Amino acid sequence: MVFLIRRLVFYIVAAWFALTVNFFIPRAMPGNAVEVMMSKFPSLQPSAYKALVAALGVGRGGSLLHQYSTYLADVFQGHFGTSLSEYPANVSTLLAQTLPWTVVLVGTATIFSFALGTLLGIVAAWRRGGWLDRVLPALGFFQAVPYFFLAILIVDLLAVHLHWFPASGGYNGVEGTTPGWNWSFIQSALDHSVLPALTIALASTFGWMLQMRNVMLMTVSEDYVLVAEAKGLSRRRVVISYAARNAILPNISGFALALGFVVSGAIVMEVVFSYPGVGLLLYNAVTSDDYPLMQAVFFMISLAVLFANLLADAAYVIADPRVRSQAAS
Repeated sequence: MVFLIRRLVFYIVAAWFALTVNFFIPRAMPGNAVEVMMSKFPSLQPSAYKALVAALGVGRGGSLLHQYSTYLADVFQGHFGTSLSEYPANVSTLLAQTLPWTVVLVGTATIFSFALGTLLGIVAAWRRGGWLDRVLPALGFFQAVPYFFLAILIVDLLAVHLHWFPASGGYNGVEGTTPGWNWSFIQSALDHSVLPALTIALASTFGWMLQMRNVMLMTVSEDYVLVAEAKGLSRRRVVISYAARNAILPNISGFALALGFVVSGAIVMEVVFSYPGVGLLLYNAVTSDDYPLMQAVFFMISLAVLFANLLADAAYVIADPRVRSQAAS
């Protein structure tokens, strides 16, 4: 418990540091959000500058310290300002609209690919030389292929030629499907999520599988695994309790980072499929110089990564007795 409390304090300090860096980086760039807005709408009168400074919270008005304290107060209240690309929409509202799409799709696909890849890696290593172990190098092709290229291939095959699934979007809005807890929307959303989820799964599963297989090969040759086999323990217990339990520890850190970046979405994948998630929102914010929206997304990613690492620390304490003994001392 003391170990986790120390880690929690560390992550709180890291979150404050990320929040501070997130505040200063856009302000170190040439110009500011108000000047971007004025350049996008040349018809605005110079007198509108002060009104935009008050609305967006940046500009030449006020000291940097005052802006920083105001920014901290706004963040703790869940207010991230006004979007420039979707003006006058609130940034928090845009995040609330897009975050569920990304978390459900990317989160589910990430957990599924991790579980499947880890399981296949265990089987491939324990049955070294079997058919799964032999085809693993060929399956590594999916890990090496860039996201966008794999997504384009999937769209061309399953959407354009076979017409099995929609090529883009999050749901079928042409027919008037209303977002909500109704079957027509859920069915349409599931139909549109198949190809993006398949892209993530194909690109990620075999990476987890290869990593788990390599670590397992080193673990099964350890003395404690050989002793467990010599004692006559069942094959299943030796694989799960002795070999896989120790071999999976390096994967936990990678999985925690993968979960942390779920909230940012698979940006390239969401752009290719025009999927209405945080990744597409971030891409539009960057291309539109939407500083308030970029700040909110970056800070949300930082918090998610820190929280995921805290979960990884807790998982290490549970899975590894050595960490528990160190934490107790």
